[in-house]
Amino acid sequence: MKVSGFTFIRNAVKLGYPVTQSIKSVLPICDEFIVNIGDSEDGTLSLIESLKEPKVRIVSSKWNENMRVKGFVYGQQKTIAHYNCTGDWAFYIEADEVVHEDDIPRIYDSMKRHLDNPSVEALVFDYIHFYGNHATCLDSPGWYRRAPRVIRNTLRAYSPDGLFFVVLEGNKKGRYPNAALANAKMYHYGWVRSEEQMNEKSRRVSKYWGAEPLEISYLDIDPSVLKEFRGSHPAVIKGWLPAVPVPFTVNKGYRLTPRDRRHGWMKKMEGILGIDLSKKHFRLIEG
Repeated sequence: MKVSGFTFIRNAVKLGYPVTQSIKSVLPICDEFIVNIGDSEDGTLSLIESLKEPKVRIVSSKWNENMRVKGFVYGQQKTIAHYNCTGDWAFYIEADEVVHEDDIPRIYDSMKRHLDNPSVEALVFDYIHFYGNHATCLDSPGWYRRAPRVIRNTLRAYSPDGLFFVVLEGNKKGRYPNAALANAKMYHYGWVRSEEQMNEKSRRVSKYWGAEPLEISYLDIDPSVLKEFRGSHPAVIKGWLPAVPVPFTVNKGYRLTPRDRRHGWMKKMEGILGIDLSKKHFRLIEG
């Protein structure tokens, strides 16, 4: 069994992505790792080269600044990296996601177990979304709780951002992949960067979705969706995180938006019915 890892990145230094930690976290189970580096204004290329990892292969691309519909340019850049993968499985990880070393054997076992079962097209991870600091995480049906990150590399798959649409013969629109559980967690650190970096990212990214940039404040959130994180962080990320969590409290005067109220109602229904109402960009066929 051969495993390819892949990601795409641009302006990692300026926008505060822990991309080297992300890559290092999955290298133990990858035979190769493809990094598609977009034209950057900082030292992103040098940062990736500093890894000095023989498994890492760099490809370069120039982003189409005029492509400003539904994040298509993100799907394009991810696909460039994906199409350079040569393994049986392609393991996609975003530049602010990290795998815990304790989960590496379980991920490998899941890949091995499903290798000869073509009905399993992807493996799904349980997500921990950190918010505000690395001692606080989110639990809301408005944030995806599971997502596929390993996909069978015999499939043609396109998607904007972190999604996958599988394209099969006679299936013009594409569909989400049929998946099994990876039996592992994905640690998402995108929302623990400084507000300055998050707002700079918003200014740069929004245009590719045909939207105006949003002004982000960590304080403005429904406190009912937050909870204390009591687990351990992946070893590889600990040098990137501050020794003590950055002080973080919510804005007590924050007025809930209609979206907040809808998600709050959904969360209450989850408690009553014992079901998960978050979006699922996959079809789970095997646990």
